[in-house]
Amino acid sequence: LVRRRLESRRRARCCLGAGSGRASSLSPGNERVPAVTPVQHSPAGPGCSVEVDLPRWGRAHMEPPSFREGTPETKDTSPSKSDLKAALGECMTALDLFLSNNFSDALTHLQAKTKDSMYHALTYATILEMQAMMTFDPQDILNAGNTMKEAQAVCQRYRKKSTVADSFNSLVHGQTLDQFTEEEIHAEVCYAECLLQRAALTFLQDENMVGFIKGGIKVRNSYQTYRELHALEKASNYVKGENHCHFEGGVKLGVGAFNLTLSMLPTRILRLLEFVGFSGNKEYGLTQLQEGASLHSFRAVLCTMLLLCYHTFLTFVLGTGMGNIEEAEKLLQPYLKRYPKGAIFLFFAGRIEEIKGNIDTAISRFEECCEAQQYWKQFHHMCYWELMWCYTYRRQWKMAYYFADLLSKENTWSKATYAYMKASYLSMFAEDDCKPFGDDEVELFRTVPSLKLKIAGKSLPTEKFAIRKCRRYQSKNPVRLAVPPLEMMYIWNGYAVIGKHRDLTEGMLETLNQAEVTLENTPASEFLFDDQCLVKLLKGLCLKYLGKVSEAEEYFRYIHSNEKKIKYDHYLTPNALLELALLHLEYDRKEEAAKLLDWAKHRYKNYSMESRTHFRIQAALLLTKPHTENGDHSASPVP
Repeated sequence: LVRRRLESRRRARCCLGAGSGRASSLSPGNERVPAVTPVQHSPAGPGCSVEVDLPRWGRAHMEPPSFREGTPETKDTSPSKSDLKAALGECMTALDLFLSNNFSDALTHLQAKTKDSMYHALTYATILEMQAMMTFDPQDILNAGNTMKEAQAVCQRYRKKSTVADSFNSLVHGQTLDQFTEEEIHAEVCYAECLLQRAALTFLQDENMVGFIKGGIKVRNSYQTYRELHALEKASNYVKGENHCHFEGGVKLGVGAFNLTLSMLPTRILRLLEFVGFSGNKEYGLTQLQEGASLHSFRAVLCTMLLLCYHTFLTFVLGTGMGNIEEAEKLLQPYLKRYPKGAIFLFFAGRIEEIKGNIDTAISRFEECCEAQQYWKQFHHMCYWELMWCYTYRRQWKMAYYFADLLSKENTWSKATYAYMKASYLSMFAEDDCKPFGDDEVELFRTVPSLKLKIAGKSLPTEKFAIRKCRRYQSKNPVRLAVPPLEMMYIWNGYAVIGKHRDLTEGMLETLNQAEVTLENTPASEFLFDDQCLVKLLKGLCLKYLGKVSEAEEYFRYIHSNEKKIKYDHYLTPNALLELALLHLEYDRKEEAAKLLDWAKHRYKNYSMESRTHFRIQAALLLTKPHTENGDHSASPVP
């Protein structure tokens, strides 16, 4: 039986070999196929409609029926080329439903074929991952991870089955496209995408270095697959298939995501990853994602959303707050036009307005996003979080408290953080203000440690920070925090937002001046000097954005020169050095900035939000390098 199977396969290969070879030397390879019918439900416009050369993997229809259909022992269970095209069309229809807020219909449209079709399985899992990444809900993250793992198993079934001889030949001569059918090469990019998205979920669960290492190990195969597919696509003998634009979009998504993500990593973890073969180039990654977003392909919207996340969130939370907002607006506009009530795009529109300092417009966008759909309440929670910060920027503490309270009651991401924010806003109320629901900030601060949550065995960094700040409230005579919401606002880089609006910055400086006077009249305690340094750090930020550079620099240097007097808030010193370095960079004093950043990176350890500070230091270090080196951690732009 084994001999018969091997002989049957040998004859099939011989038959195919007689009719194949280089496309340029054979008439079948030079035939033209009709243009692909445009897919009407592409989120980025019409589907790929191009006239292409018949690919080498598309020659199965020229085989004799006996070889194409095979005996029962050798029958190919992979989908036909028409099945692949149909599956892509159905998945783009589902994606269109999802972007139109028809979330349940989109999942229903896909679910029946998730066990049999790699694209249905991947799209279904991707929608769940989008939900998880936008809601941060632990249960959503768990469900998305399990579903993506199942999708990975489905993709595995359609990947090329390699023999020992194949593996040895690939090791010696490298992979070539004629070794793959069209379904197999799509299975490769889908499999790599599953691994990539699973790694993203690992980071979402834990933004510490351990999470990156675990994600890096998990995604090793994905990285190598994208690297090989990228090289194959650039080969001179590469012939585009009927569904090439979808394959190309997948490669650009993976290559772009890897390059962009790796370029952001702090040096210490990057060196470890480079040792095992990883490297990244920020500019090349952005270019690949931009090209992927411009294609009329299944993955165009994923490239667009990744770019939007980078420009509107990652550059703020893990960077210096210098995202390309003009580019984000340019990417968003076609989708807003096509999906004017699409909750996802309304949310990004609100975030862009918030970053620009147009707080009233941002609030309107977030409210519109909440009204657009009622199926996934978690999207509302994302808006509540941003609305909370919008009202914080305007110092409307009651409204900020209102949204923190809504989150604490409806969302499960971090009950401890929400309770901390509620207490923080209550502490900013005037003495004669009526406190809603009879809440007391001291009691709320005391409950924060009991609400700590662990995701995948790890506590959230923001929760750890909040719990440390609440320790002073555990005594019978607690010492009040100075400006807790304004401190947390710094952790989320909110001063880079209000810095674009002079009125907001001046208002925040006024509040900080009042806090400084209060501290001067406060009895001495073990927390007093820490609180005074915190206020100086935040005042320095406001003064920087108001153009009072010398005063800002004085405050940052004061914290550094008095670091030994700080008892608890040791994160203040490296962050003061970071802000001083950014101040130098604004005036092109790159050498001084680099020295300060190096000092902040290597001298201080084991302080609150250390990982996030290291990300910001890395982003600032990239700005100290010449433009040609900016973001480049590899000699080659290929991952």
